[in-house]
Amino acid sequence: MEPKIKKLVLAAQRTEITEYYIYNKLAEQTKDANNAAVLRRIGDQEKGHYNFWKSKTGVDVAPDRRRIWRTVFLAKLLGFSFVLKQMEKREGTGSRLYDSLIDHFPETKRFSEEELEHEKTVLNMLDEERLQYVGSVVLGLNDALVELTGSLAGFTLALGDTRVITLAGLVTGISAALSMASSDYLSSKAEGDARAKKSAVYTGVAYLFTVIFLILPFLLLTSKLIALAITLAIAVLIIYAFNYYISMAKDLNFRARFWEMTLISLGVAGFSFLVGWGLKAILGVNI
Repeated sequence: MEPKIKKLVLAAQRTEITEYYIYNKLAEQTKDANNAAVLRRIGDQEKGHYNFWKSKTGVDVAPDRRRIWRTVFLAKLLGFSFVLKQMEKREGTGSRLYDSLIDHFPETKRFSEEELEHEKTVLNMLDEERLQYVGSVVLGLNDALVELTGSLAGFTLALGDTRVITLAGLVTGISAALSMASSDYLSSKAEGDARAKKSAVYTGVAYLFTVIFLILPFLLLTSKLIALAITLAIAVLIIYAFNYYISMAKDLNFRARFWEMTLISLGVAGFSFLVGWGLKAILGVNI
């Protein structure tokens, strides 16, 4: 075997054994029997590919321990559906690496097809709790981003001091979080949803965390305009991170969702800023 080809084969072999361990470790962590079965099924496929490459190289290859640790950690933090979809899209072995080996090993074409089709099918079977409540999280985030960025923008012109703006923002945000969670609970319960309580918790927590992040600049800074600019930047970052997560985990269009939420949030903030300025001028109030 040519040195260049052997190097590629060893890389493929290491990737396969690494992903075998990743899938099995994730299977050990999940409480859902169906998810565990899906993960072990993919892992067995990766182990079969590894054994094929081992028969060609004649050597055992150690897995990438750092990648295993990193992936398992991210799965605990963000959910294994997100991590596995990210692996599939960014690091799947059935792509560029296998394409470069097809001429030398015809079996590679079958491996590539299996990686793309089989994994896609079984990953779509995954059922994870945090994805079941994504609608509640979206509700909490969307409402908090639109309502609070708008409120803070209005307060920035209407009120004079960042501490006063912080107080007004906290009262508005906490009240709105409780109101939104209550509304979600009553709405879900009216529809006969047995998970109404948990859905309300997801909505309220998502709203509350968003409130904290958006108000933080006003709590830490004395310049209200700089604080508002940082708050808007944080809002865009939250929108980006959340939509990246959802688009990856649920195979949705990231760009369209990101720009839609961003334009709505910033548009409301800009309009509220003008309303605050106008009301202050009309009423002649200085706080």
